[in-house]
Amino acid sequence: MGNGRGGRQKQNQTRKISLFPLLSLLFFTSIFLFLSLSRETSFFSSSSQSHHRNIFRPEYRSGSCNYSDGHWIYDPNFTFHQRYDSTCKEIFKGWNCLLNNKSNAQDIPNWRWKPNDCQLQPLDPLMFLYTYRDTSIGFVGDSLNRNMFVSLFCTLKRVSGEVKKWRPAGADRGFTFLRYNLTIAYHRTNLLARYGRWSANANGGELEDLGYKEGYRVDVDVPEGTWAKAPSFHDILIFNTGHWWWAPSKFHPTKSPMLFFEKDQPVIPPIPPDVGLNEVLKHMIHYVDKTARPGVIKTFRTQSPRHFEGGDWDQGGSCQRQQPLSPEQVEELFSLKNIGTNVEERLVNQHLYKVLKGSDFSILDISHMSEFRADAHPSTAGGKKHDDCMHWCLPGLTDSWNDLFIIHLNNIKVKN
Repeated sequence: MGNGRGGRQKQNQTRKISLFPLLSLLFFTSIFLFLSLSRETSFFSSSSQSHHRNIFRPEYRSGSCNYSDGHWIYDPNFTFHQRYDSTCKEIFKGWNCLLNNKSNAQDIPNWRWKPNDCQLQPLDPLMFLYTYRDTSIGFVGDSLNRNMFVSLFCTLKRVSGEVKKWRPAGADRGFTFLRYNLTIAYHRTNLLARYGRWSANANGGELEDLGYKEGYRVDVDVPEGTWAKAPSFHDILIFNTGHWWWAPSKFHPTKSPMLFFEKDQPVIPPIPPDVGLNEVLKHMIHYVDKTARPGVIKTFRTQSPRHFEGGDWDQGGSCQRQQPLSPEQVEELFSLKNIGTNVEERLVNQHLYKVLKGSDFSILDISHMSEFRADAHPSTAGGKKHDDCMHWCLPGLTDSWNDLFIIHLNNIKVKN
């Protein structure tokens, strides 16, 4: 009996001892896996580690949070050095306010947009590159869309230097980030539609019979060639148009009017530019829907505001402010009731919202947040004969547009 009991005790001790190495192995394996995952996570969030969960796993709260409704807060810790600086070679010289020694250039990127009901987190470039790998993004529009395109490029280039320069599908500029196979491109187009000089035919015609001698022919149903192939190439498209539609220096209402054509025939009676804008938007929406590759994300950016005070650009207008406007100043400058120099922005947006309603284009609203930023234009540092109160300094406001754009894209991905 005693020997049997002693034998069982020795056997139990042997089992306990033999289990110890196995448990130790499991413990250290778990620690190794945990540390490995931690290192991988920190790699993709190294540029803004504390924010990436909010940006790339967003709370989609469109019902309770309007990102375009808020105010600007000066935050000296919200510095452009976290993003890019004046050494980014893609910055157009006239927009490089740091290099051009604009007096408030250092302060411009330190203003942070604070939506009233939520937070607008800065773009995490590494996480963006990883999330949108094997993707092509096309910016289609005028120089304000180039402003936004350059902001995104410089932000990404700071963390990923393996870049191939090329121009896909008729783009004006384009780059591929090779490690992630992410392409971003800018397609320049002023009106979206094809246009060019028109002169009266010696043999006469419907426009000639109405007394027209010269102007600009705008084909409302034909896209400009610079972006015609973009919908079949890109996975994400962001459009804009507007500034050139009310540009009397280019399209003078009597000396060089816009003359609209449809199906290769003049629209009779002739229509004014605001009606022509509606027609172009309708046709271009249809064209994109017809030619886009399956699953393309289609977004229209709202109009970027100008901040000319004391006259328009060719009338001595300027933008010398050093800080964002107050809400009262914004209304004074942009109210449709005042019909002021800068009313173009809200007029264009009326057309955009009206025509895009019911389409599958989403709208990126950057207008109201931008109305406050009279301080963020190149002004006299733009290198022009007049103040540049239309484009934006880089680094600057369009960085916040891209913060909003990325949240916009991620919310679409979550919904889909």
